[in-house]
Amino acid sequence: MFYMFLAEGFEEVEALSPLDLLRRAGIDVRTVGIGGRLIRGSHGIGIEADMTDAEYTGAGLEGVILPGGMPGTRNLDASETVDAALRAAFDGGKYICAICAAPSVPGRRGMLAGRRAVCFPGFEDTLKGALHTGARVERDGMTVTAVGMGAAVEFGLEIVAAVKGEAAAKKLASSVLAPGSRS
Repeated sequence: MFYMFLAEGFEEVEALSPLDLLRRAGIDVRTVGIGGRLIRGSHGIGIEADMTDAEYTGAGLEGVILPGGMPGTRNLDASETVDAALRAAFDGGKYICAICAAPSVPGRRGMLAGRRAVCFPGFEDTLKGALHTGARVERDGMTVTAVGMGAAVEFGLEIVAAVKGEAAAKKLASSVLAPGSRS
C-alpha cells in the first residue's frame, strides 16, 4: 500500500492528480492527514483524509508520497509520523515519491544521496548528495521526484510506470489524454 501524507498547506493539485491516477491504475493508496482528518490545502481546499496520523500503522507499506506546497512541506518535515514512514520506506527498499518542495523532506535526511532528483527551484540545497538534473520528473531506483504542480500528472504517471510498468502508464496516459502522453 502507498501512503500519501497530507499536511496543512499542501498543494492540492500535487496531491489529487497523482492520487487519482494511481487509483485509476489500481494501485492501493491511502491518504494520511497530519494532525486530523480534514486537511486544508494551500489554496483553502479541504480534503478528508482516509486516516489520521494517529491511526497510521504503516501496514503493508509499499511507498510514501509527499505533495509539496507551503506551509505543507514544512509541516510534513516536522511530523514524526512522516519521518517514521520515510525511514521505514528507505530502510525497507520501498518507494519514496515527492513533488515540488517536498523532495526536501527525504533530501534533508540524506535519502536522495547518489540519486537523480528534482525539486521546485530554490530547494536544490536540501537534496543532500542528490544529482539535481533539472528535469520535470525524475525516477531513480525507488525514488520519484518532480518539480511542481505543472508536472503533477507526469509525476503520477511516473509512479504508475514504476509500480505497474510502462505499458500500464502509457495506457493510462492515453485514457486521460495527458499532454505529451508517454510514447
